[in-house]
Amino acid sequence: MRSKLRLLSILFLFTFLLCDTVEAQTRVAPVRKKRIKPIHTELSVGGRLNTDGWSIFVDKGWVKSDDRKKDLFYDIKLFQVEFSEKKHPKERKQSNSVGPLTSDGAKPFIYGKVNNFYSLKLGYGGRKMIAGKPDPGAVSIHAVYVGGLTVGFEKPYYIDVVNASGEVESITYTDTTMYEFLTPQFIVGGSGFSEGLSDMKFRPGVHAKVGLHFDFATSRKTKLAVEAGASIEYYFSDIKLMANQTDRPYFGNLYMSFQIGKRWPKKK
Repeated sequence: MRSKLRLLSILFLFTFLLCDTVEAQTRVAPVRKKRIKPIHTELSVGGRLNTDGWSIFVDKGWVKSDDRKKDLFYDIKLFQVEFSEKKHPKERKQSNSVGPLTSDGAKPFIYGKVNNFYSLKLGYGGRKMIAGKPDPGAVSIHAVYVGGLTVGFEKPYYIDVVNASGEVESITYTDTTMYEFLTPQFIVGGSGFSEGLSDMKFRPGVHAKVGLHFDFATSRKTKLAVEAGASIEYYFSDIKLMANQTDRPYFGNLYMSFQIGKRWPKKK
């Protein structure tokens, strides 16, 4: 009897030690969370509808906030490149119904348009977060401010007209051609974009804008946003867009933009 009890005790002890060893070997070590690098840079592209035209742009931003807040709460130092076209409020594209070619030969044109005007803007500023929640799926709202240099491109607008010899020629608005340029009976239509490129003039200036930036991105590494605001441009000479309209050196507008992009941590 004692020998049986001794044997059972030995077996019990052996089983206990074996189970403890197996448990120790099979126990899953706690998963150590990988440290996520904070967001440092963002790059996005977008399009903008202005009350006086359109724009396309590229934004490059660098996060200003401390490391603990870079993914959800952060401010941005911003560099922006933007290309725009200006439209005069009185611009209307039409086809001539009273000119010399009123059938298949008629081409669309903008009556009274003197110059196409484009601008390349280089801006520096920032986005300051003013509202948001600590949740990747929430919307954050930022105040945005940008200012910088502008280079304007003034390209003469050409139209095709029938001259006194009955031939079609391309003309732009000058003191000597203004009669033919503004007389619908002579106008065939627009000459095409390539006309006037060699006559382009550069107009330097400055610009500034302010607005509200709404970031809808659901991922820390993506960018999806809309922006609304106002901007102003000032050039160091008057810009002429239309005949018989007041020339001015400045433009002001309201805008709405949409942009997409990506964000990433600082590279080692």
